[in-house]
Amino acid sequence: VQLQASGGGLVQPGEFLRLSCAASGFTLDDYTIGWFRQAPGKEREGISCISVSDGRTYYADSVKGRFTVYRDNAKNTMYLQMNSLKPEDTAVYYCATDLMLYFWSFDPHDYDYWGQGTQVTVSS
Repeated sequence: VQLQASGGGLVQPGEFLRLSCAASGFTLDDYTIGWFRQAPGKEREGISCISVSDGRTYYADSVKGRFTVYRDNAKNTMYLQMNSLKPEDTAVYYCATDLMLYFWSFDPHDYDYWGQGTQVTVSS
């Protein structure tokens, strides 16, 4: 099981980025998969996930209305479209999954497999 996150970068406030999470060794839509982020000095927080049990997407309040998570099953890849970026969105972003997780969760302890992280910096 491997996850490869990419797409981070340096942008100005109000701009957008799209992160990708390419999966290998398993089928992405068989398990819940999520996006997390960790800013310096802060705990890792869950910001979005796709739950396989109900097929719904979930968002933390901090990103709701600005971020959109979706999958391309043909490419076995998950994406996070991030619009209207703010300086407080600056963090390392990770994708994660677990082969026993079917419900939605923002608890990092529920996830066993993590991508390597991609840095997002929002600054003028």
